Amino acid sequence: MNKNSGLIGLKIIRKQKHLNQQKVAMDLNISREVISYYENGKRNPDIDMLRTLSKYFNVSIDFLVNGEEYKK
Repeated sequence: MNKNSGLIGLKIIRKQKHLNQQKVAMDLNISREVISYYENGKRNPDIDMLRTLSKYFNVSIDFLVNGEEYKK
């Protein structure tokens, strides 16, 4: 994952679902800053957090990382 790009799809899906960072953070029991860091590439989530975010938003990890689903 490119450290500077952040989780492109995280911000996309969060906005599509009309959720703010605070709501997602509260639901996942993490700080709002962590969500911001993930979106802005200041921090990368571990695999467990990627799975948690994937389940929470009902999207693939590929979507969270790239902003699009994996294409064969």
